[in-house]
Amino acid sequence: MDYVVRGVRADEWQRARQLRLDALRDPAAPVAFLESYEDAAARPDAFWQGRTADAAEDGAGRVRQFVAESPEGDWVGTVTVLVESPDDEVRFGEAVDVDQAHLVGVFVRPEVRGTGVTDALFREAVDWAWALSAPSMERVRLYVHEKNPRAAAFYRKFGFAPSGRRIAAPGDRGEQELEYVLGREAGEV
Repeated sequence: MDYVVRGVRADEWQRARQLRLDALRDPAAPVAFLESYEDAAARPDAFWQGRTADAAEDGAGRVRQFVAESPEGDWVGTVTVLVESPDDEVRFGEAVDVDQAHLVGVFVRPEVRGTGVTDALFREAVDWAWALSAPSMERVRLYVHEKNPRAAAFYRKFGFAPSGRRIAAPGDRGEQELEYVLGREAGEV
């Protein structure tokens, strides 16, 4: 695999915006993301600048976005890591009782799926989470929609296990999001 996985930089907000919009056009977007293409496309530049700066490799450390970049410089995938602590406001899912990382915004372009890009993104994201010392992460979690078996299969292959926790998926359609977790002992990759 000739792709480089790295943290985004604050000045790359336009590329981060475009990758997110491309992700929201993917056929799996309705079960993979919490926002629509229309809502994201309507956000002003200042939103994207702030979002990218917050998640940049030189940011404050509570959020980190990683991208996979092809040898030609094309961004072909992304994952974002949120640091969650018991004192934090709940963003998505249930309140936590330990310091943990939460993977969100996973997207890999269809033409590179199955090539190792997703695995490389996850390795970088999980390694970053385990390397944090203040706070030290106890586990990494993510949620997957019950109608997204391809993603669930990858998460299990990577080492995540269903926790048994379920929450209602947004949209009041009676669907569920399933929590998957990776404990520190099992997850040091």
